[in-house]
Amino acid sequence: MLSKIYSAGVMGIEGFEVAVECSAWDRLPKFDLVGLPDTAVKEAKGRVRSACENSGFLFPPLEIMINLAPANIKKEGSGFDLAITVALLQCDGVISRSLDMSDMCFVGELSLSGELRSVGGILPMTVSARDNGRRKIFVPSDNAGEAAVVDGIDVFPVKSLRQLINHLKGIELIEPMRFDSSAFDFTAHVGSVDFADVRGQLKAKRALEIAAAGGHNILMIGPPGAGKSMLAKRLATILPDMTFDEAVETTKIHSVTGILSSNLVTERPFRSPHHTVSPVGMIGGGSNPRPGEISLAHNGVLFLDELPEFPKTVTESLRQPLEDGIVTVTRAAAKVSYPSSFMLVCAMNPCKCGYFGDPTRQCRCAPGAITKYLERVSGPLLDRIDIEIELPAVTYNEISGRTAPGESSAVIRERVNAARKFTDDRLRRGGDKPGVLNARMSTDLLRKYCTPSEEGSELMKAAFESLGLSARGHDRVLRVARTIADLDGAEQINEDHIAEAIMYRSLDRKYWKK
Repeated sequence: MLSKIYSAGVMGIEGFEVAVECSAWDRLPKFDLVGLPDTAVKEAKGRVRSACENSGFLFPPLEIMINLAPANIKKEGSGFDLAITVALLQCDGVISRSLDMSDMCFVGELSLSGELRSVGGILPMTVSARDNGRRKIFVPSDNAGEAAVVDGIDVFPVKSLRQLINHLKGIELIEPMRFDSSAFDFTAHVGSVDFADVRGQLKAKRALEIAAAGGHNILMIGPPGAGKSMLAKRLATILPDMTFDEAVETTKIHSVTGILSSNLVTERPFRSPHHTVSPVGMIGGGSNPRPGEISLAHNGVLFLDELPEFPKTVTESLRQPLEDGIVTVTRAAAKVSYPSSFMLVCAMNPCKCGYFGDPTRQCRCAPGAITKYLERVSGPLLDRIDIEIELPAVTYNEISGRTAPGESSAVIRERVNAARKFTDDRLRRGGDKPGVLNARMSTDLLRKYCTPSEEGSELMKAAFESLGLSARGHDRVLRVARTIADLDGAEQINEDHIAEAIMYRSLDRKYWKK
């Protein structure tokens, strides 16, 4: 007796198809499971046996062999329980052996009672099932909303093993779940915080607006209490609305890591890891590689508060992902790649005590201690930060509410969305694909769209020589200037745009003596 059922697994953030083959013989009862399973998959034998018996199905007293193909890829997790059970019951004749299930995929964890529990990574598994020609997928009811996001495949929400068998027998059919796009609001943003809450710091707000419009990395330096963390946490409220494709890609990452709180991620992620995070926690990896903080921040913001407090092994590991927008983790068990296109937002004090250069408070740090503190941030990392802004201490009038409140996040976000639209329209007119952030323009696009006016070129040349900019630093100034021009709705980068962009690179000379 032989049966073959299809399931799916996850490697990295991509799904792959698994054929669950079951063979049974009328011999002494035995249950073997092969195909490079991990511990959780091996434990399926106990869950499957108990689920069958508690659902009213006699566990067949046969010698059973289950193979998970392909055998050269490690199978992880409990999501194969359902497919193993269906293959076993068809092999035993509980499900008709003549029933063609070649267009079906089964994913889910079984409880001992026969109820189905949700599993992580349903979205990439559903995509894999569809791409491999499956037209139906049966998943736990708690996962069905997430799976239904995928077009071209019918998603059946299953509550229990008994319900699924009744459906396959035609006794009581399960209705497929349909995706309702109107249920998702991609313009929804965090409502508990707003830029209007921040008093003063107009220059910092302007810098964050530019960073949001172009996707630029930004560093804020200032004394304690200046509002660095407060501003950073409100950055998510002015970021452009997510596209559907961005939402699906972000959801896949969150689904694989098991932190998905809704069927679809509709707000840009904001990740703020503690400075004790390990390199693996930041980049990803482990014995069974998992996405790290930079991938969880994909299409959103990674905020590093108190930047010099992070170990250098952590901050230096960001250099390659910041350039490439992707990170590849190689381990003995697997080699996987994770997307990591994020805005890096950093905040730091100018010294250990926090008051170096403050006109109202005296710095208590020795000169050598200040240098040692600042040297924790390397030159190559600074070179990858587009905007550097200094925040002064907040005045009494500002903190007491005697000044007028600033603009709301909604008003600023309108300008950011308009700038992104201007960028996309410019790319379309130039015959290029829209959706490329100014901060991530290739060299070809940079030369095509970031040529300043004659006066701007002269100013750029003077700044390059006086500031000692690297080639990367030169290009980043031009990218920031391009974003400032887009906010102004200007096709040509002029002298004013260049001057403001250069201003955001001036802190290197003040603090790092470059």
